[in-house]
Amino acid sequence: MNQIKSMIKLVGLIISILLIGIIFLNIPQESQGLTRVAPKSDFLGSPSSAQRFLNILTAFGILLYVGVAIKLNLSLH
Repeated sequence: MNQIKSMIKLVGLIISILLIGIIFLNIPQESQGLTRVAPKSDFLGSPSSAQRFLNILTAFGILLYVGVAIKLNLSLH
């Protein structure tokens, strides 16, 4: 049981770090960061599709993080 808790805590930590990175990548609309990179490289696709992908990834990460937090809180009692 203790190993499961520590594994869930590790997953929560990894999700937290990934969410912080995703939020930093999610740039404001006024910034031209993705617009300048996208025409030179198809790595990110179009700026609007990259923004949409980051929004979906952020929402999924938040839901996953909330699920892990609920699981940890329930396992403590």
